[in-house]
Amino acid sequence: MAPTENIKVPVPTLERLATYLRLLIDLEQSDVETISSAEIERQTGINAAQFRKDLSHFYRNYGEFGKPGVGYNVRELQDRIARILKIDREQRVVLVGAGNLGSALVGYPGLKENRFNLVAVFDNNYGKIGRPLWDLEILDVVRIKEINQKLKARIAILAVPTGAAQQVTDLLVDAGIHAILNFAPLLLRVPRHVYVRNVSFLQELAVLSYHLSGEETPEGDADKHARNGAVAGDTQAAVDTLATLLPSTPLEAENQG
Repeated sequence: MAPTENIKVPVPTLERLATYLRLLIDLEQSDVETISSAEIERQTGINAAQFRKDLSHFYRNYGEFGKPGVGYNVRELQDRIARILKIDREQRVVLVGAGNLGSALVGYPGLKENRFNLVAVFDNNYGKIGRPLWDLEILDVVRIKEINQKLKARIAILAVPTGAAQQVTDLLVDAGIHAILNFAPLLLRVPRHVYVRNVSFLQELAVLSYHLSGEETPEGDADKHARNGAVAGDTQAAVDTLATLLPSTPLEAENQG
């Protein structure tokens, strides 16, 4: 069933949908055909009631997702969540910044496995421009608009130093980019139609460091699962964050996280 009207979807809901999708992909690869909300809670640490509430945002446009007493068909639920997140099709992505982080992301197979096709990588270092990076050639950042007129990518990954982040963002917006995954520790200024998600490894490591300090009280297993469900500073977490950048039209994110 195709979406028929606008829905305001909270960003945390989209984040959890990406978590469910990753689990469902793993289950399908393990030949699991059905799953219950209780089992989803056990494997993700997200409360079963919260899982059902997250799906309820989309009942009007997509119908019921499971069957009472049977559970959820893994393949069907995977396909419907992928449609909601707009990754039931290829999403073209460009990356700016061919440093250590950018190089790691270009070589990460999980992007393509999740239908994010990294189609171009840019840098301003003349010592890198023209050189191969995995199966791509590093291109001059000033050519973003020219090249993206052909590629028609809508998502960009920004992995540049803080001092260059806003200037590059302006180039990306001018090139037709509508969604940016930003690794620079800077609040980017963008037009209202451009959606930005910020990823901070240092922020996540600082939270982990706090939990090593002994200043927290003992917690139960559910709370430990909740901590495990937070955005982690790894490459797969970046892929999950990409999945929240383009909520399916005409669905809209309720706020820009």
